[in-house]
This record gives sequence, structure tokens and C-alpha cells, in this order.
Amino acid sequence: MSGDTVVLAFDSTQQALRAEMLLEYADIEIDTRPTPKEITAGCALSIEFSLADYQTAREVIEGQQVVIRGYFRRFDDGYDEIDETGERRYA
Repeated sequence: MSGDTVVLAFDSTQQALRAEMLLEYADIEIDTRPTPKEITAGCALSIEFSLADYQTAREVIEGQQVVIRGYFRRFDDGYDEIDETGERRYA
């Protein structure tokens, strides 16, 4: 994927596969990919999607009570967890 993207990380492969199915059903274009080394998570799979789809993805994930590790974005100095607005959670 090109452009500004969000990486959704998990601690469970089962939850990653469930999220993949739900996001595809919601017509969000996703890429399932290895979890970046900079993100500490219990699952080697992550889902990447456009920042433009972030709010919709959050609604789907929260509405279906998918257990996640967090939402991350790549900034100049690496990946950081983001808040509900898409900005760094910890500045």
C-alpha cells in the first residue's frame, strides 16, 4: 500500500483472521502483512489499510469486539501507537 497507512496489530492470530474477514466485509481495502519488528505484539500478522479508512475500521473492530494490540502509524522515527484521531498516542 502506498501513502499514509495504519497498521493494526494483534496478540492472537485468531483475532487477526477475524478482523481481516470483518474489514473485507466492510469493503475496506487491506493488506495482511508481517507485523513490523518495531511493534511488540504476540501475533506475527498485522493488517494495513489507508488512513482514510481508519475511523470506519475502528468502528468495525470495536463494534465486533475484536481484541487488538493497537493501531500504529509509521512516523519519521518509526512506528507509534495512535489515538482515535490518528495522531501519536504518546507525544
